[in-house]
Amino acid sequence: MRRNFPLNTVDAFLVTAKHLNLTRAAKELCLTQGAVSRKISTLEEWLGYALFDRHARGLHLTPQGSALLPELQHAFEHLLNVASNACHKSSVIRLKAPTCAMRWLVPKLVQLESVSPEIQVALTTTVEHGVNFKNEPFDAAIIFGQQGSSGVLLFEERLTPVLSQHLLPEGALTIQDLSRFTFLHPTPDRTDWTLWLAQNTAIAPAMNKNQHFDTMDLAISAAIQGFGIAIADATLVAEDLRRGRLVQPFTNEVKTGASYRLALRSGSEESPALEAFKESLLTLSE
Repeated sequence: MRRNFPLNTVDAFLVTAKHLNLTRAAKELCLTQGAVSRKISTLEEWLGYALFDRHARGLHLTPQGSALLPELQHAFEHLLNVASNACHKSSVIRLKAPTCAMRWLVPKLVQLESVSPEIQVALTTTVEHGVNFKNEPFDAAIIFGQQGSSGVLLFEERLTPVLSQHLLPEGALTIQDLSRFTFLHPTPDRTDWTLWLAQNTAIAPAMNKNQHFDTMDLAISAAIQGFGIAIADATLVAEDLRRGRLVQPFTNEVKTGASYRLALRSGSEESPALEAFKESLLTLSE
């Protein structure tokens, strides 16, 4: 008689198949690379064949692994749904949101708690901009991406420079004056600043000093502390501008074509709590 199926190895296989990289898989699973590798080896031993081919440049699914992947994905999704239905209260909304949206989202959740205390939100933050409802235990997600993607529109991205009032000169600030500041970038590249400058000046100021961050929220926080001048989404910094933590030296805002949207798990129309959450969030975002 065959020994029991090693169910605790399935997540390691699915996540590694998604990334085809043990380092990224281990980071997502909060395990060591060795632990992920051992789980995959255990599953391969039980199945009797290899799931991945190991190459110098990374991993590749074997033909058997490719054939097994969709079947295990479907089975694992079904298992998550069964477990969720067994223990999840319908009044609790499991929400996933990127950290860059926190400055906008948290005040909305505070308002939501005041006007609809019966709706509870269990928030999980991430640096990822999307969501895979098939393999992730969430009811809803705020996603960031180009227009036309799935979900209900919350707001469009509009870029504008912001800085601490303490850094403002006594006279009027010109675009060419920006070269005296440290440019705070919300990404590892200079895409956002380059886009704004291209649409607002014929000759871009020299970026003599630069600081790059992993998220826009970190760049905004650095600007509040007077580290330099950040390029930020106007909606995300609206509360900081209102409270005087930041100032907007130029009125020009540039749309990037990207937006923040609210995506719901398929079948959410059967959940009154989730529909109420969606309607409340859309109303509060106006």
